[in-house]
Amino acid sequence: MPTVSFHAVLGSNLYQILMTSDFNFPIFAMSTAVILLTPGPTNTLLAAVGLERGARGALPLIACELFGYLIAISVWGAVLAPLQSSYPWVAILVRAASSLYLVYIAVMVWRTASVQATSGQRSIGSRALFVATLLNPKALLFSSAIFPIVASDNMQVYLTATALFSCLLIPIGIAWTMFGAALANGRLKFVDRVKLQRATALVLCAFSASIAWATFR
Repeated sequence: MPTVSFHAVLGSNLYQILMTSDFNFPIFAMSTAVILLTPGPTNTLLAAVGLERGARGALPLIACELFGYLIAISVWGAVLAPLQSSYPWVAILVRAASSLYLVYIAVMVWRTASVQATSGQRSIGSRALFVATLLNPKALLFSSAIFPIVASDNMQVYLTATALFSCLLIPIGIAWTMFGAALANGRLKFVDRVKLQRATALVLCAFSASIAWATFR
């Protein structure tokens, strides 16, 4: 009786999923990459961490970004999205929490900008990055518009989508930390580190304001 290897079965299933009309792989990949590359709260924080610690020191926080996104996307898809149709205040509450948390992080980044050079104090830790990603409005966009609709009901599609998402997120996250590290190493000598970090705080406040405006207008 012929035997079929696990890898052959996995490859066949993956091919079927990618070719199904419910999962348009090129559009999913391009849309995910564009959204992940777009400046936002998490990317701003990743660049700031690269500025503080260098690219190597910032690498562990990419795992926090990945877990934050996957948890948020999964919860939005499985729980919050169905609730939102009956209880619109759920989405309002989540977005309001996101807006307030970004203000908190912005204050921390601003306050520590001038003392990091001498004290080595870090304004952004793994918890801060994880929570900021967990509350990132991009997660709702991924869940509602980018991930296949059937992902919440089909485990194979869900696992395939999250695997592809992870493969795109990791190098993009590294790129943002390397950008911050390049600033810290003086490769962009025309950029003042303290001013840049305070500009990061202002950008976070701008994201917070935009979320609040979209929520309560």
